[in-house]
Parts: sequence; C-alpha cells; structure tokens
Amino acid sequence: MMRKKVIAGNWKMNKLKADADQFMEQVVGKVPSDEQVEAIVCAPYLYLPSLVEKAKGSEVKVGAQNMHFEEEGAYTGEISPVMLKDIGVTHVILGHSERREYFAETDETVNKKAKAAFQHELTPIVCVGETLEQREANETKSHVESQVKKALEGLTEDQVVETIIAYEPIWAIGTGKTASSEDANEVCTHIRQVIKSTVSEKAAEQVVIQYGGSVKPANIDELLGQSDIDGALVGGASLESDSFLQLVEAGVK
Repeated sequence: MMRKKVIAGNWKMNKLKADADQFMEQVVGKVPSDEQVEAIVCAPYLYLPSLVEKAKGSEVKVGAQNMHFEEEGAYTGEISPVMLKDIGVTHVILGHSERREYFAETDETVNKKAKAAFQHELTPIVCVGETLEQREANETKSHVESQVKKALEGLTEDQVVETIIAYEPIWAIGTGKTASSEDANEVCTHIRQVIKSTVSEKAAEQVVIQYGGSVKPANIDELLGQSDIDGALVGGASLESDSFLQLVEAGVK
C-alpha cells in the first residue's frame, strides 16, 4: 500500500518571532496540496499561535516539540495537551533524544504523553533511536524495539496506525553523519516488524515511519526511495523555507 510521506521540521530552540512568521509566509501556498505528502512545522511554544494563524486554510500543519501528559495542574513551566489543542496545534514530538538526554524523559513518560496526545486529538511523533555505543555493540535493533514497545503500550490499534514513529540514530543528529539509506531502512523495517508482532499486520502496514538525522535536500530522495521510510523528521535543514520546501517536494515524487 502507498503510505503518505510526512516531512516534519523540528526547529528546536531557534528563530525569533519575526523569523518564524516570515518562514511561514514563505511556505504557505507553496506546499503541494497532494494526498501523498504532509508538511508539519514544529516550532517553539511561543510562536505556535501565530504560526497556526498564518497556516490557516493551507496544507501546512503546526506541531509542538513536547508537552506534559497532565491536562492542568501545578507543573510550573509546562504546557498541556489541552493548551496545544486549544490553539489549533495538530502534532507533537514526543521523546526526542535531546529531551531524553537533557531533560530526563523516559520510555514511561513518552508512553503517558502518547496516550494524552490521543485523548486530545493530537498526533504524536514518537522518537526512537540508539547511541553510537549501542550501535557499535550491535544493540540497535533490541534498543529501538524496546523503545517502540514501551511507547505504544496500551494504545489501540487505530491509535498506533495514527502514530508517527521517527527513527533517529542519536549519533547522526546534528553531526553531519547520516545513517546510510540501507542502514536506516533496515531499522525502519525492524520497527514495522515489531508493530506487526505486537499490534497487528494492518497497523504495521499503515503506520508512518520517518527517518531523522542530518536529513537534507541532497539525501532526501535516496532516503524516501527506501521501502520502509515514509518521511523525515528534519532539524537544521528545516530552518530555511527553501530547503524545507525542497524536502516536502521530494515526498511527491
């Protein structure tokens, strides 16, 4: 079956408001209104309301880079799924390796957040991936399998189908190193097998699995040409509107 290609830009902690608004103005109207590809911009919380407003009526979706799993309460500095839904956000990145490494995210909190996302009609982009040490110790598949199983625990088949999984080898994020397209595809294929054995064949066939890690216009075609890579979660190359649009256009080919 033909799965939709999903290109999501993760701006991380970059841009000021004027830059963010200008980016969206340059992108809106240029993203193909094509069933084959979906474009998502995941921006810092502060800019989300403005970007949602600018993206209205366009093909561009707006996502957050994280959220808390509770709806409200004494969680100073946190943002809830209810707040994101309220301003028109549609997607949220969960469990990015930087969140896991610097901010004590665990498989358990990622799972709680995934469930909360679905309770509030947000689509989670769940990140998984191994360190260089784990890859060299030949632990990539077992580590990623464990992350996927724990992240999806307790979700319904329909929810798993709606989840976007982003395979991001940690050693390839922001380093300029990219897993070879074959290596990346091998892990994405394994993720699909894990979903087949733990959820269902239908879920495995339909779930979108992205690759992330130094993705750029120069390597996107080769990555998207693989059997089990359905898009990309992109850092640095998503900060410029031209380069983001080139990545999105690659998804239509």
